[in-house]
Amino acid sequence: MGTFAGLRALVTGGASGIGAAVAAGLVERGARVAVLDLRIDGLPEEVVGVQCDVGNRASVDTAVDAAAEALGGIDIVINNAGVGAAGTVADNDDDEWLRVLGINVVGIARVSAAALPYLRQSNSAAIVNTASVAATHGLPQRALYSASKGAVAALTRAMAADHLQEGIRVNCVNPGTADTPWVGRLLEAAADPAAERRALEARQPHGRLVTAGEVAASVLFLADPANGSTSGTSLSVDGGMHSLLLRPVT
Repeated sequence: MGTFAGLRALVTGGASGIGAAVAAGLVERGARVAVLDLRIDGLPEEVVGVQCDVGNRASVDTAVDAAAEALGGIDIVINNAGVGAAGTVADNDDDEWLRVLGINVVGIARVSAAALPYLRQSNSAAIVNTASVAATHGLPQRALYSASKGAVAALTRAMAADHLQEGIRVNCVNPGTADTPWVGRLLEAAADPAAERRALEARQPHGRLVTAGEVAASVLFLADPANGSTSGTSLSVDGGMHSLLLRPVT
């Protein structure tokens, strides 16, 4: 379980959901971890908490430098912070488009840019971004969210090309619908939460929501220095939704 022993990792959005599962997995495997989030109260004592708004460059620059100082450097960046959005292209105004893209896409660019000087000094440098099945599949009522996650997948490949020769690997995960606080809030807002949950579960071939731990396991795989030849990859964690078309259960 010491696959990350001695490595220093930064996890954005690490206070809850997938990010918290990733942070816990890194700590369990020997890494020193800094969590960057809007709220850092209640974090496990074994992680360093740094308040950060990934939508603001000054906040990001200050937070990344503080994390690097606390950890003694940075080897791994997990760009997990993000926000959701619902509706068609007609349902969100320009300000909401800019807000979501500014967090989900530009936020990754901000954090990665701030971390690059530290990653260049590492012999095990890796960046893992959180995209989504929405990057590859057309989902109803998810125009803005899908646009942002499609951009994350494209950005991941471009970053991988830019930084591979510097020894920095860049990959992303594409989770299906995961059992996270954000999805929980969506379900609570539905007219019939139980029916909506059943519909989301049925959409995935294995018939249930993806767990945060399952996504975290794939993130850790991509960040692991043992996978030194894996870069520019999008790893689906969606119960087979990306490639399986099963007959309905009768």
